[in-house]
Amino acid sequence: MSHPFPAVPFGRDVIESILPHRDPFLLLDEVTELDPGHRVVATLEVKEDDWWVPGHFPERPVMPGVLIVEAMAQAGAVAVLVEEENRGRIAFFAGIDDCRFKRIVSPGDVLTLTCEINSVRGPIGRGKATAHVGKELAARGTLTFAVER
Repeated sequence: MSHPFPAVPFGRDVIESILPHRDPFLLLDEVTELDPGHRVVATLEVKEDDWWVPGHFPERPVMPGVLIVEAMAQAGAVAVLVEEENRGRIAFFAGIDDCRFKRIVSPGDVLTLTCEINSVRGPIGRGKATAHVGKELAARGTLTFAVER
């Protein structure tokens, strides 16, 4: 293997070397656990000045569910794209199943995003993802992705 996996924890500089996402759409601050191809744990601090805050909703900022799902997907993409054969590729979101939102996420919360990759067949993979605030489950779902070949 010519490129060793990055040592955890690592921040946005290393995340940006793995994922193609950039501000304002990079939704990970740090990767705290990484078992390439299998499991990842990452964090995102939800901030008062996040781009969606003024409009969702002006008097009561609530992180949009689709952005929570996107953050879970980006975490999963780290586990897949850090693998040697996927370096420099893009993992496209191909589906979400059994998605549920259990807790409102607001500025000041820190999301812990976990994704366990269950199966990979060729370029298609599936993983179970969760987003927690502390010990409270905020969202969960089964993500399907396709790695660009």
